[in-house]
Amino acid sequence: MLRKTLFALTAATALTGTALFAGSAKQDIVDTAVNAGTFETLVAAVSAADLVDTLKSEGPFTVFAPTDEAFAALPEGTVEDLLLPENKEQLIAVLTYHVVPGKVMSTDLTDDMTAATVQGSDITIDLDNGVMVNEATVTAADIETSNGVIHVIDAVILPPQT
Repeated sequence: MLRKTLFALTAATALTGTALFAGSAKQDIVDTAVNAGTFETLVAAVSAADLVDTLKSEGPFTVFAPTDEAFAALPEGTVEDLLLPENKEQLIAVLTYHVVPGKVMSTDLTDDMTAATVQGSDITIDLDNGVMVNEATVTAADIETSNGVIHVIDAVILPPQT
């Protein structure tokens, strides 16, 4: 199922004929992530959680996007378990914890600031040693899209347990 979903999203995006960051028209968050080629797990998870339409909507959104390597660093079986239909609510919670309403550029960040996520819990920004979002390091910032901004992170951040 994961491969079929990923293939369908990739094929649909490839048919649009746009390349990452190319041309004058910006792509939305989902298309930008698909075309980057380093967010295949994230895109598959967004699809499994039925969040594609939300992240293609007007926004704006700020997405702290974990790379495929970040997902691979999770304990074995975690991603597969999250993608199971019976774990959809947990998957949605994890994914929406990576999204902040509004467009937050790196120049808007201050040390030790907190931001409310779409999931409902806060994330903390630390600027002491580079830019950190909770325990994840921002590896690329300010990737502007038509409906927000993406900041690439090197770890999957998990919402606090309730």
